[in-house]
Amino acid sequence: MNVLSRRVSDAATAQIRRWVLDAFPREPAGVDYDAPTGDPGWFGPDSVTWCIHSDFPGMLAGGLCALMLQLLHPRALAGVYEHSNFREDLLGRLRRTTGFVATTTYAPKAAVEQVIERVRAIHVRVAGTLPDGRRYAADDPELLTWVHVTEAFGFLQGCRRYCREVPVAIADRYYEEYRCVAEALGARDVPASEAQVRDYFQALQPQLRMDARSREVLEVLGNARLPVPLPGMSRDLFLSAGAALLPDWATQMLGRSRGQQLQSTVAARVLRSVAPLFRIALSDGICAHACRRVGREPAALMAWPPLR
Repeated sequence: MNVLSRRVSDAATAQIRRWVLDAFPREPAGVDYDAPTGDPGWFGPDSVTWCIHSDFPGMLAGGLCALMLQLLHPRALAGVYEHSNFREDLLGRLRRTTGFVATTTYAPKAAVEQVIERVRAIHVRVAGTLPDGRRYAADDPELLTWVHVTEAFGFLQGCRRYCREVPVAIADRYYEEYRCVAEALGARDVPASEAQVRDYFQALQPQLRMDARSREVLEVLGNARLPVPLPGMSRDLFLSAGAALLPDWATQMLGRSRGQQLQSTVAARVLRSVAPLFRIALSDGICAHACRRVGREPAALMAWPPLR
C-alpha cells in the first residue's frame, strides 16, 4: 500500500471508529471483559458464536433486520409498544440490546448469569392485553423464542452478507450454540439448525401481520437520528442493509416497494465493501478483550472452528 492509500485508509478507519463509538459508546463502568483470566464465558473462543458476533457491520444490520421481523408479531411487539419509551429513546433501546448481546456472548460466566437474571426480572413485570383481547407477557416462552430466532437469523445473515461465507454446517452449529441464551431466559422449543429455522418461520407466518402499531414502530425506526456524522445517510445505509437480509415473505409483508428493495441492494453492496474497515477500526473492541482474557489472538476468530 502506498503512502497516499495508507493515509486514505487511516482517515476512513478513524471516521468509522468515531461513528461507532458516538452511536454505541463504551461505558466506563460496565462489564469487565478482561478478567478473570481464563474464564471462557458461556461460549468461548472455540465457538461459532464468538466468530459470528465479532463483526460490527453484520451485527448492526442483522439486529435491524431482527427488529423489522419482530414488529410483525403483534404479541411480541406489544411489550415494546406499551411498556417502553421507544418513541423518545429508540437509540437507548438499541444500545441496551447491543449491550445484552455483547455481555452474553463475550463476558465471563458470572456477568452473563447476572445479566440474564436482570432481564428475567424485567420480563416478569411486562404483561398486558392487546386491543383484540389477547393476553401477552414478555416472559411467554413462545414470544421469547420468536425474539431469539429473529435475532439469531439476522446476525447470521448479516455475517453472511457483509463479512464472510458461512457454510450450512457452521450455521447449524451457531443456532445450536446460541439458543442457550434464549433457553436461559425461558424460551422453549428453540430451533437449532437452518432447516428448523425455516420451518419455524413457515409455521409462524399465520400469526404475523403488518398493522397500525407495526407501521408506527417502523416509521420511528425510519426517522431515528443517530448522534453521528451524516446521521440520515448513516441510518438509511444500515436500515436498508438490514432490510436486504429479510426473507422474501417478510419483505412482502412489510410492503417494501421496488424502490426500497433497490435501495437495499445498493446499501448491501456499499456495506459489504466497507466492512473490512470496521474490523480495522474496532480492533480493540469487546471481542478482542475477551480473546486476551483466554489467551487467544483476536485474528483467530476469522477462521471457523473445527466441527465436532
